[in-house]
Amino acid sequence: MITDSQPDKTALKFPLQGVRGFKAIVDCNSFYCSCERVFRPDLKNRPVVVLSNNDGCIISRSDEAKLLGVEMAGPYFKAKNLIEKNKVATFSSNYNLYGDMSRRVMDTLKILIGENNVEVYSVDECFLDVSMIEKNLLYACALQMRETVEQWTGVSVSVGIAATKTLAKIANHLAKKNKAATKCIATIITEDDVRSVLKKTHVKEIWGVGTAYAEKLINWGITTAWDLCNMPEEWIHKHMGGVVGVRLVKELKGIPCIEMKDELKVKKMIATTRMFGKNITELDDIKEAIATYATRAAEKLRRQKCAASVVSIFIVAKEETHSVNFSHGTTLSTHTILPFATSVTNELIAPALQLAEQIFKPGREYKKAGVMLSGLVPDTSIQSNLFTPLSENNKRFLMETLDNINFSMRNDIVKFASSGLSRDWKMRKEFRSPRYTSRWNELKQVG
Repeated sequence: MITDSQPDKTALKFPLQGVRGFKAIVDCNSFYCSCERVFRPDLKNRPVVVLSNNDGCIISRSDEAKLLGVEMAGPYFKAKNLIEKNKVATFSSNYNLYGDMSRRVMDTLKILIGENNVEVYSVDECFLDVSMIEKNLLYACALQMRETVEQWTGVSVSVGIAATKTLAKIANHLAKKNKAATKCIATIITEDDVRSVLKKTHVKEIWGVGTAYAEKLINWGITTAWDLCNMPEEWIHKHMGGVVGVRLVKELKGIPCIEMKDELKVKKMIATTRMFGKNITELDDIKEAIATYATRAAEKLRRQKCAASVVSIFIVAKEETHSVNFSHGTTLSTHTILPFATSVTNELIAPALQLAEQIFKPGREYKKAGVMLSGLVPDTSIQSNLFTPLSENNKRFLMETLDNINFSMRNDIVKFASSGLSRDWKMRKEFRSPRYTSRWNELKQVG
């Protein structure tokens, strides 16, 4: 138990009267499952699950699947009997579909609230600046946003509104708890709202409090957000990670400390990693996979207008043991520093393949590989290489043309030969639905 002196809990004040505006968070409900249901109305009240890469684990569940006891992040093979017994609709991850549906949801919100007032936080979440909306109209506006998103995209969402991002996350959590009662909307507007909600919110449910910190707080006798808010600031600074912890508690009290971001930060490292659909033993297959992942990483690199000066790769070999623990494996990795930063695909593939040859060991089975690009710099600051026949401008134009063709035609219509043709090592996707919104030949047929 904590021995530090604690303030009078009844005297705790919240500065909401001085709040100029409020924040909202819009979170898609069971997003991957919702995307699948958009084009399968027959699944509306039926349990649905979506599996991870290689159909390994369950990464999304509909409410009906949750009620059946299907565990989140649990291995599919363990839940298979339960899923088949209850006729749960099962899908492999369809990231082309989910990415496009996410864009539609975010674009809808930008139309409704203004592009500069939307901060995309993840594929299924975004924060909104709703400071321009009168306090007494917040609930009605949230309801209109929710209904419009669902009408325009078919994806169901929940909305939480409060004075800070952290409180908005708590409000969103409350909105999801009992969707029928809340209509998927919850607001924390008044000081009484904040006080009531904090007393009911377990520390494990606070955005920014990880599992390790939550366990420590519980051991210290702090079980709710209300308990945490009543601790002295000096104690928070000492035991909750310094300034970060202080900011978190201030956010719980209604003092905005995590501002809206105009744009997402540029990544300092870009990676593409995948499990193989089956264990592979040949160097040629490893090199095909590495070339393919280097190509994907190069595309991401160009999208954020950067170039990389360091290429790293790894391959994971199956443990030479009979253990049934599928996480077991030996990771072999290495890296190289490039003579000059580049975002040109073939200039990244070549060193990556050399690295693969260096660490590959014959006679072993491999189940995963990855390519990482680091040492990133803006592509406008790339130094030209006097010994290459093409100028940087010509290379950039060539890569932009390649990206445009592949984006419009899909399916890697133009690719480097080193990435292979058949790609027998590709991930398993036995239950993948059609890519309804991004492939002409997979459009939904009606009638």
